[in-house]
Amino acid sequence: MKKNLLIAGSLSALMLAVTGCPAKKCEGKKAETQAVLCQQKNIFIPKDIYAVEGEECNIYFKNIFLAVNHSNFIFDVNCKAGKQESKRWTFVPGKSDAGKSYKLTLKVYNCQEKLVAEDFTTVHVVAANAAEGKSVNILMVGDSLTNATYYPARLHELCGRSNAPKLHMIGSHSGSGRKVTANGVAHEGYGGWRWTTFLSKYNPKPDPKARYAYAASSKFLFPKADNSGVEFSLKKYLDKYSQGKTPDVITFQLGVNDVFNSNAENLEKNIAAILANADKLIAAFRKEAPNALIGVGFVTAGADQDAFGHNYKCNQTAWGYYRNSFRLNQAMAKHFANYPDKKVVMIPGNTNLDCENNFPAKVSAVNARNEKVTYLKQNNGVHPAPAGYRQMGDTYYAWLKNMLVR
Repeated sequence: MKKNLLIAGSLSALMLAVTGCPAKKCEGKKAETQAVLCQQKNIFIPKDIYAVEGEECNIYFKNIFLAVNHSNFIFDVNCKAGKQESKRWTFVPGKSDAGKSYKLTLKVYNCQEKLVAEDFTTVHVVAANAAEGKSVNILMVGDSLTNATYYPARLHELCGRSNAPKLHMIGSHSGSGRKVTANGVAHEGYGGWRWTTFLSKYNPKPDPKARYAYAASSKFLFPKADNSGVEFSLKKYLDKYSQGKTPDVITFQLGVNDVFNSNAENLEKNIAAILANADKLIAAFRKEAPNALIGVGFVTAGADQDAFGHNYKCNQTAWGYYRNSFRLNQAMAKHFANYPDKKVVMIPGNTNLDCENNFPAKVSAVNARNEKVTYLKQNNGVHPAPAGYRQMGDTYYAWLKNMLVR
């Protein structure tokens, strides 16, 4: 993995993000305007947030404003619903909120109390019994976040309620190759996979005893009739794993591995390639599932530098991944906003994940010579703890309920 390093030309931008003030003293209105425009590029909230009566919905400020130190900024939320806390806006809708939509505006001020960034979204609330009893076949496609199975399992759990849709999950395994049980959790999640992997990875003779035998090939690739190669076939996949039932909903939670190793010099080029690969995979599914609702999840933010040091040594920084995933999300929002396929809808999974408290951590000594002084040290850079995954499942549930009653 290539280490992320800030190039010298980005020093001013870094200082601006760290302090909320320009690296050089602003002189005159023009310089001040340039500083504001620079930071305006560092804010991003999905245009639609989804909520369900009785379920917590959050927007964590770290996830939607790119900065090294968020303590150097003032966040100001204007919304008729929910409440603003120090690190998030949070909202548990009541019965009277069901069926309503609330505009939310977030303004960010710097250390001089100057407005440096502003964005808005609309929070859509549905009743607790929205889409109650509606039968839904869902196919969830993703990387290691999906393979961990916590957020698909949370969605399955929520849809097991009497006031929820009746969910049938389609998939070849229920996590790390485990067998799918009747009416149980199922998906197509694989550690390390990218958008393009589902269209390219194929091993005609995998070793069944290999540790990752279940991930040897894309389950959507099959030999051509004339043995000239392989082809993508959703129909053959469904015949094999779903008794031919076509999914009503297909979701994609991908992008972490695609953008992870990007650096300041190649990030823009890599993001263009990622979006092109996303288009190809979505088109392959759409060809054989013309009526399915397709959900594309924004890439989730990660943990702190302790976690990245634990996992990746000196090969990646928390800032590098944070910047990469943030920029990819901005590009995805722009790319899919005017997508010709109107049944492709974004899932705002980047807002509702507590990256400070809901990632794996353990009590650790501050150093080898001071073992009596300890602190809670994060130890996984991109994979949440069960609590974080459950927040992802909450997001998927709110999105699904809202989509089913549109």
